[in-house]
This record gives sequence, C-alpha cells and structure tokens, in this order.
Amino acid sequence: MVAAILFQAALWIWFLGCTTTYRLGKYTLVEGMGIKSAEFATLCLYSIGLLLYYLLPVGKWILLAMLILWFVVEFFCHWYFTIFGATERKLKGYNDCFRNTVRIFPMSDTRLVPDFYHIVQHTLILLNIIICLAR
Repeated sequence: MVAAILFQAALWIWFLGCTTTYRLGKYTLVEGMGIKSAEFATLCLYSIGLLLYYLLPVGKWILLAMLILWFVVEFFCHWYFTIFGATERKLKGYNDCFRNTVRIFPMSDTRLVPDFYHIVQHTLILLNIIICLAR
C-alpha cells in the first residue's frame, strides 16, 4: 500500500509539470501548458481516479481504465513514432516543441527520441498500472 501511495504521488507531482513549468537551473525539464490544456484535464482525471481508488470498491477499476487510456495516448504521441518512424513534419514539430528539455539520448533528425521527462512519465504510468493490477 505504501508503494502505491508513493508511486501515485510521484506520478501526480511529475505530471503537474505539464501544467506548470519545471526547470533545473538553466535546463527545462518540461514546459507547462497551463490550466487551459489537455494536460491539465488529464491531471484532473487522474486526481479523480485517485480519489475513487481510495473511496470506492470499484475505484481501482476506474483508475486502471484511466491509466491504461493515458498510457495508450502517450504511446501514440511518443513511442509509436520512435519505434515506427515519423514524418518529417511530425519530427520537426516534436523536436521544436521539446528542443530545450533535458535529454538522456540526443535529439535526432531522423528518429523521434523522447526526452527525459517523458521517459520518466511513461515509466511512472506503467508502474502505476502494475500496482493497480496487483492490488
């Protein structure tokens, strides 16, 4: 139960960065999109899912469905193009959008490469799915 709370809180705090910008000195971890964004709506849905997880017996299934949907959306926004390739337009748009973010792997002109923030975010979503299934 403690692990669930820690990983759920970690994902909530980490994803809050999509609403408010997180910076590490001169480096941008993630550029926040504000409260009038799809990211904020997703944060609200995740928050509701967490509340239901702890308040209702069926809350686990509601949160699990929300996490799986979120993971699928993230897969098709990032990893699909990493694995199967991206059009020149998609690659340019992605690289322009995330050009100032912290990276583990360098940006590529031929392949979409997720930045550090998104690698951690997607890992946290997957860990939360596993934890939800294990409960």
